[in-house]
Amino acid sequence: MTRTLKMIIEYDGTDFVGWQAQANGRSVQEEISKVLDQVLQDSVNLIGAGRTDSGVHARGQVASFRTQSSLGCGSLFTALNGILPDDIYVRSVEEAPADFHARYDARERTYRYFIALTPSTFYRRYQWHVRYDLNLRAMNDVAALIVGDHDFESFCKYAAEVHHYRCAVTHSAWMQVGETITYEVRANRFLHGMVRALVGTMVDIGRGYIPVEEFRAVMDAHDRRRAGMAAPPHGLFLEEIRY
Repeated sequence: MTRTLKMIIEYDGTDFVGWQAQANGRSVQEEISKVLDQVLQDSVNLIGAGRTDSGVHARGQVASFRTQSSLGCGSLFTALNGILPDDIYVRSVEEAPADFHARYDARERTYRYFIALTPSTFYRRYQWHVRYDLNLRAMNDVAALIVGDHDFESFCKYAAEVHHYRCAVTHSAWMQVGETITYEVRANRFLHGMVRALVGTMVDIGRGYIPVEEFRAVMDAHDRRRAGMAAPPHGLFLEEIRY
């Protein structure tokens, strides 16, 4: 009997080329697939809910696959975490409906980006140290502008394989705790490089390089060259997928 299983996964993306299996380096998908094939004695097609880029981390990546194996979820959970490398941890394994698809069934995805106002030896792989003084109020004014259904072509990498650039954003806000500034954004979908482009643009606004009033014009331009730089990948985390 064919079963569909769902996993929640966290990983440190520092030493990966991203989630997606690629010929040019080590991927999260490939590492987990190899162990699944070994433990289940079955060749599985592992599907992730989000294709995180090289250097991007995850605390709540969701993946699904189908298998003929009868191995219980508890036993599979123990086996996976006993074999997988230290920079990947499977948080849960559970039975899912037969037609469950980790990517296409997802209704909402949440990302967080972390900025450090002072350098840290311990967090340097997980926060972007920004040396500028940042106007958090201006950054939040701009963050509020993207809530709703908008075209985000100006914040998408060129030649992205998408049919359209519209995303429905339900939450977008900055907050500061101590010397760390965090951006949280939630939407039904995200384009390739979208969160990093938004963060980079909002940092440019926060340091006064781009006026707040120009942000709407940047969005309406549908041109990636009008937006700011892409923030470094190591500050970005895929936090949660909702179904």
